[in-house]
Amino acid sequence: MDFELLTIQDCPHSSAARELFSRAAELEGNDPALIEVRQILTDEEAEASGFHGSPTFMVDGIDLFPSMAEPAMTCRVYRTAGGLSGLPSLESLRQAIQARRAP
Repeated sequence: MDFELLTIQDCPHSSAARELFSRAAELEGNDPALIEVRQILTDEEAEASGFHGSPTFMVDGIDLFPSMAEPAMTCRVYRTAGGLSGLPSLESLRQAIQARRAP
């Protein structure tokens, strides 16, 4: 599995997203050192990457939290049990990783 974290410059959640993704990947039996972090710099790059806001968690080129929003250079929010947040919960991220692994 290829793990990639997409962010924008000055994203307030970049560090926490990296830590969360690393933890989720490790709990799912993957090497967190293999997570590639890539900064999206232009609207064109956002469009080409299917980037719907920062942070975006990708596995094998697929957004783990599909969005119907237009690709954009913006912050992203996730639904959690506590309401909207700049990061998904660890459990929802793990479930999304597991779903990508399922046949």
